[in-house]
Amino acid sequence: MKLTALGVWGGYPTRDAGTTSYLLQSESGFNLLLDCGSRAVTELEHELQPTQLDAVILSHYHEDHIADLGALRQYRQLFPLGQEGWDGMILKIYGHTENQYEFDKLTLAGVSEGHAYQPDETLEIGPFDISFMKTVHPVVNYAMRIIERKTGQVLVYTGDTGYFDGLADFSKQADVLLADVYFFKDKAKMPNHLSSVEAGQIAKSAAVKKLILTHLPQFGDLKLLQYEAQEAAGSITVDLARPHQKWQL
Repeated sequence: MKLTALGVWGGYPTRDAGTTSYLLQSESGFNLLLDCGSRAVTELEHELQPTQLDAVILSHYHEDHIADLGALRQYRQLFPLGQEGWDGMILKIYGHTENQYEFDKLTLAGVSEGHAYQPDETLEIGPFDISFMKTVHPVVNYAMRIIERKTGQVLVYTGDTGYFDGLADFSKQADVLLADVYFFKDKAKMPNHLSSVEAGQIAKSAAVKKLILTHLPQFGDLKLLQYEAQEAAGSITVDLARPHQKWQL
C-alpha cells in the first residue's frame, strides 16, 4: 500500500501546509483518507480527484483533524454528475460514537453516511482490516492498526496521544509507525501529545521498520525534532513528514 501526506501540522495550518490528513491507497485501487484536517481537499486534488475517495476514517473530532470535512462533502455534492465518471457515490465516514454530537454530523443526506467503528472489534474497510486502541488525549482519540489483507503490510497511525505503555505493543513490527510528535525532547510525559524521544522509544521497542513524524509543531527546529527521535529510535529510519511525501510500504 502507499501512504501520502496531505497535511502534517498539528493545531493549525501554516507555511502553505495544512493539518493532519493522509491518503492511504491499496494495491487494488481503494482510496482511504485518514483524518481530514485543514487544506485536505485542495491538497488531495494534487493526488487524485476528491470524488475518487472511497472512505474516510477519523481518529477523533478535534478541528485540526476534521476541519475540511465540510469542504470535502460540498465538493462531492456540487461536482456535476457524469463529469469524469462521477456517479454521486455516498461517502462513508467512519468515526467513534463517544461524542454523539460530532458523530451525528458525519451524515449529510445524499452525500455522506456516518458509520460507527467499534473499538473492541476489527473493522473491514475495502481491502483493509483496522483495529483500534484508545489513547491519552483530552478528547477521545483512537490509534489505528491498519493491515492490508492481500500483502499483510501494516500501518499504525497514533492519531493524537500522550505516551502510554500500550502503544509499543499496539505498534509491534509495523511496516510504518505514523506518530503524533508535537513536542521536543524537553517536554516528555505530556498528557496530550508525544515528544520526539517518546516516539523514537516506541518505534524501537516495537521494532517497526520506519517511523514517520507528523502533527508537527509550528515553532522550533524540525531537524532537531527529527534528530532527537532518531537518536532514540536507533537504527530505525525516521522521516519528517512533508506535504505530498509518499511512502510505499
